Amino acid sequence: MNRPSSTPERWTTRKLLEWTTPYLARKGVDSPRLSAEMLLSHVLGTPRLKLYMDPDRPTTDLERAAFRELVERAAKHEPVDYLVGHAPFFSMMLKVTPAVLIPRPSTETLVEHVIQHARRTPGFHAPLIADIGTGSGAIAIALAKHIPSCRVIAVDISPDALAIAKENAVTQKVADRIDFVQGDLLSAISAGQRLAYLVSNPPYISDDEWAQVEPNVKDYEPHLALRGGVDGLRDLRKLIEQAPAYLQMPGQLVLEFASSQKQAMLQLAQQNPGLTNAHILADHEALPRILVADKAG
Repeated sequence: MNRPSSTPERWTTRKLLEWTTPYLARKGVDSPRLSAEMLLSHVLGTPRLKLYMDPDRPTTDLERAAFRELVERAAKHEPVDYLVGHAPFFSMMLKVTPAVLIPRPSTETLVEHVIQHARRTPGFHAPLIADIGTGSGAIAIALAKHIPSCRVIAVDISPDALAIAKENAVTQKVADRIDFVQGDLLSAISAGQRLAYLVSNPPYISDDEWAQVEPNVKDYEPHLALRGGVDGLRDLRKLIEQAPAYLQMPGQLVLEFASSQKQAMLQLAQQNPGLTNAHILADHEALPRILVADKAG
């Protein structure tokens, strides 16, 4: 990206965006205009909206140098959310680093279901919720913010991920209602605790599907949070098998999975005598992504 430095006095906010957007598009970067806006607003230390309120603002040599470096990294498919250090999720802005998965809109379907279910369903007042594989804390924090009576146990095997999740919980002012626990899946839940909701967005990419994963995911996001074994069901299978022993009555299991795993997930849940009413929810793209199952009475 050499052109912006050749005539510095002419490189306004507007011109940088006009140049960068098609450049990122040619490099195959997703949402090139949004990516350019995110990078420039980060460098300028201003909200994205303000870029359009002052489009003729001239940029300094230092600003252009910093912007140019980030654009070149984005052009090599380094995730823009990591470059700017945060990602949006459920009307929040969460800190993200390569230690955690970048939150996706599909996961908001899981959160929205639990919030609405807790509000309208008897027996789920002041629920105890476990979020297994919390990563950035996106699910746990969103639930804590929108279900004020709940407590959440946020579990992750990665201490680096838990550190990010704790920081996000403090920023979102819900740290007092979330217990962060390092451990592998349900082994981190104390004996005798009974959950109203067991929720998880675990690793679920199969070995066969891994070859098709985009480079901005495969090369930068944590494999520990992505790869789910030969069929992608390694952790999902364990959670379905073990869930009834950890759920209260009434209690509910809510899991995110790959759309290609719909039938396998339904079958696993329906074959478990400790679960009932297994069904699938579609995400924002109308893809089958969320398994919901109640504890059997």
